[in-house]
Amino acid sequence: MTSPARLGHMELALREARAAAARGEVPVGAVLVSPAGEVIATAGNRTRELSDPSAHAEMLVIREGTARLGRERLTGHDLYVTLEPCPMCAAVISFARIRRLYYGAPDAKGGGVEHGPRVLSHATCHHRPELYPGLGETEAAALLKTFFAARRPD
Repeated sequence: MTSPARLGHMELALREARAAAARGEVPVGAVLVSPAGEVIATAGNRTRELSDPSAHAEMLVIREGTARLGRERLTGHDLYVTLEPCPMCAAVISFARIRRLYYGAPDAKGGGVEHGPRVLSHATCHHRPELYPGLGETEAAALLKTFFAARRPD
């Protein structure tokens, strides 16, 4: 059974995803949570706004978290993301030593965790977080579908 706290953290990530969509960004949101359950950082994609292809929601919360804590590792922290992380983000999640990764919608085209290169499954991966896919999947997938349907001609 999914705890209310986990659902609440994913709802914050979904809120960030909706805000990203309102800014014209791909609707992906992320929330970084401390071992004590404190929300450390929230963000939505900002690649267009910042003209930075690495400004994915996951990258932004990890950067904010490491800056706030003054260290490069986030051991014991949990990450909630509305979409399966891409290979770049999966690698950074490993490097940051995230304890648990919760994500909503799978990404068969651009994912890097359970699809594509499966970065966290490689023997050379130094750290593998616990994986919890599918949390908030229905709403996360609907946000993405609506966003892209409005931008693609029939």
